[in-house]
Amino acid sequence: MLRFARILGTALLLPRSLAATPDVLATCQQIANAISSASEVFYSRMPTSLLALDPPDGTVYAADPSYLADIAHYSISSTEEAVCSVEPGTAEDVGTILTIVGSTSTPFGVKSGGHANNPNFSSSTGIQIAMTRLSAIDYDSSSETVAVGAGNIWDDVYAALEPYGVNVVGGRVSGIGVAGFTLGGGYSWLTNQYGLALDSVRAFELVLPNGTVTNVTQSTYPDLFWGLKGGYNNYGIVTTFTLQTYPQGLVWGGQLIILGEYIDQVNSATANFAANVTDPKAQIIATYDYEEGALLAAVILFYDAPSQPADIFDEFLAIPALSTNISTQSFLSLVQVEPTTTSANMRGFSNTVPFMEITLPLLEAIVAQLEYWGTALANSSTTLRFLPFNMDFFWTDATYDDAFYAAIVASSQNLTDTAVAEGQTLVTGGAALSKLRAVWDGRGEHIWGVPRGDDGVEGAVRPGERHGAHRRMEDPGMRLEPC
Repeated sequence: MLRFARILGTALLLPRSLAATPDVLATCQQIANAISSASEVFYSRMPTSLLALDPPDGTVYAADPSYLADIAHYSISSTEEAVCSVEPGTAEDVGTILTIVGSTSTPFGVKSGGHANNPNFSSSTGIQIAMTRLSAIDYDSSSETVAVGAGNIWDDVYAALEPYGVNVVGGRVSGIGVAGFTLGGGYSWLTNQYGLALDSVRAFELVLPNGTVTNVTQSTYPDLFWGLKGGYNNYGIVTTFTLQTYPQGLVWGGQLIILGEYIDQVNSATANFAANVTDPKAQIIATYDYEEGALLAAVILFYDAPSQPADIFDEFLAIPALSTNISTQSFLSLVQVEPTTTSANMRGFSNTVPFMEITLPLLEAIVAQLEYWGTALANSSTTLRFLPFNMDFFWTDATYDDAFYAAIVASSQNLTDTAVAEGQTLVTGGAALSKLRAVWDGRGEHIWGVPRGDDGVEGAVRPGERHGAHRRMEDPGMRLEPC
């Protein structure tokens, strides 16, 4: 497959047009002087050039490699050129950083794993806060909980817990950051059994905007504890999550790669799974891909037990597969069966459509949208990836950003119209979208939903309503793209 992806880690030179504004640069230096030795600031141009006086136009500066790693995101279109990055090593230093950026009104972004497609979700042109150094994972067998630093990805958490025979409700594919996933809700392979990732949080170590480090639980700060569950970083920066653990043994499953000529069979199997399977241990992720003029389906099967269950996945297994790696394996091994690097370091947008049910006509509409946009945008980029429920469009040339944005919005609307025509009228008029996947357009009502009273009149959000809407709008057993 031809891909012309820019690899951020090798782009060590930045033009003067990206040079720091004096105010933000001064804030970076103020932070560097205030934080402890456990933390560090990195610059878009090396410190030796920071005080250069009016260098000639066209001058380039070497960027610190740690800075490049700190600002890098899964999709390069969500990566922004911050003036500097800072890696806090303690919660107290996070407090120092927040106090300084607050007092100077400096824009900033907070990045955990950086698995994002949309700009501004965890990036900034001001200061990039990268949580990389907060990577502790401490399991407490007496309370059956684990304290997880906000800089971890789920792969590391699963690996650390595997020797203890326990697990947590976390990401379903490799490379997903703990913090954004959990604060945004978090659908897991274990969600049908234990709820969303945020349902398993027992405590947050939270740094408030005034710099105060506090322990937030249901008993200490119940309102804040509720608000953090789906509130992202709007209440401060979470530095540690204390999560409930659950027993975990070997699992059964893997991935099927299926050619486009069998898509009708994939649609039928998927619709039947959605309508009939009630076993909470069973899940699938069905992904439709359009690349270089070819339609493919990639279906991940999951069962939370060592052996294949009777009947549940037989319809999928009967479809001729181009390749398969179904087996009994560890939970971590199954999480890593899908190579998420195939669309990394490309440009991309994500969006989500909140269906109430997955039906055969909807799946057929999804395939039709995929084939239409795959053909229509074929001359704009080398690849397009479109996933039901959640859609990801990936390309390489920044000049086509507007075209792809328009395409993903139009495609989402077409699928919504199809759902409404089926009678799924609740998907419009205030239905909350998954905060982890909604397209970047600045319209908050698409993220949080339109709060309404019992009579349908707009009103105040009641405790539990926002969370409930988030869970109702997406079936965790049928989510067709990882969040």
